[in-house]
Amino acid sequence: MTLGLLAAAGLGLWLYLLVGRGGFWRCGERDDWKPVALARQPGVAVVIPARNEAAGIAASARSLVAQDYPCTIVLVDDQSSDGTAEIARAVLATNDGHPFQVVKSQNLPPGWTGKLWAIKQGIDAAMTLRPAPEYLLLTDADIVHPTDSISRLIGQAQAKGLLLTSLMVELRCETLAERMTIPAFIFFFQMLYPFPWVNNPKKGTAAAAGGCMLIRADALARIGGVQSIRAALIDDCALARALKRHGPIWLALTSRARSIRGYASLAEVRRMVVRSAYAQLRYSPLLLLATIAGMTVAYLLPPALAIFGAGAARAIGLLTWSLMAVAYLPALRFYRVCALWSVALPAIALMYMAFTLDSAYQYLRGRGGSWKGRVQANVSGS
Repeated sequence: MTLGLLAAAGLGLWLYLLVGRGGFWRCGERDDWKPVALARQPGVAVVIPARNEAAGIAASARSLVAQDYPCTIVLVDDQSSDGTAEIARAVLATNDGHPFQVVKSQNLPPGWTGKLWAIKQGIDAAMTLRPAPEYLLLTDADIVHPTDSISRLIGQAQAKGLLLTSLMVELRCETLAERMTIPAFIFFFQMLYPFPWVNNPKKGTAAAAGGCMLIRADALARIGGVQSIRAALIDDCALARALKRHGPIWLALTSRARSIRGYASLAEVRRMVVRSAYAQLRYSPLLLLATIAGMTVAYLLPPALAIFGAGAARAIGLLTWSLMAVAYLPALRFYRVCALWSVALPAIALMYMAFTLDSAYQYLRGRGGSWKGRVQANVSGS
């Protein structure tokens, strides 16, 4: 009886995920809008926080100086020790059409995460321009943009009156570790924040992808600037929540802009997830336990019943596992990964559960939010 109830609970959960959560699994929200003819070109400043990004900054900077839309580029060197600023300055200086600045970050003040402090200084520098930019494009130092990236983002923002227009760029998916984990990362992110709900002004769900966020400068000022979220470890979603209270936002998948940051091993993926997983649960042990319990019922129980169960419980487990695999297929197709990985989603979910537990453990050790030499979890309390 107990196994049957648990099997039914798992099936019910997946039926809800498939039909009741905005169709997140279809990966249907894309940057496939048609180019918009602009009556005028609003001013844009691109702000790039960069800390020890020598491996990718040249390619990223080249993609920005090649934009077909006029913009000013502000790179904030966040106390790098690998020559990031020098590489960026050499690339940015090769263009004639896009003015640029390289800002040296000041020491990190209490109560701020490192990235947001760098972004704040970049925005401050951008807003001294005359005329001041109407839009700010916040992007990461490992993102390579197509030449029409800014013009398309501005067109979408203007056409829909958006305060925030964000793209989940295509992450690198080449190594075995990446093929195993990156499509699942996007799948789980969309499950937490269904993009159709994010894009619906009547829904409270808000999210963004920090690698590419076009923000109206006046809307950012209205919420008190990035200092209003200065302690947020998951800064992109915190910013999206603050902005959506004042107007519409938009989030979509894109394969046109891409991240060149690589994850050669599972250990590197683990570090990426561990940095913020417990912050996503608001550092709550109760939410952690609920998450682990929910994922166990949703991802681990169905294959266990399908393999080791009997009778109705086994049949329900097999059906639920099949639904799970079908739901995962669009994410795999987006990343051009073999469809057979869909069967392995329970094992991949188990790995992410372990990463989440590790994130909580690192927080308890005082090592939460560790990234490039900084420990940043819960900085508001430090």
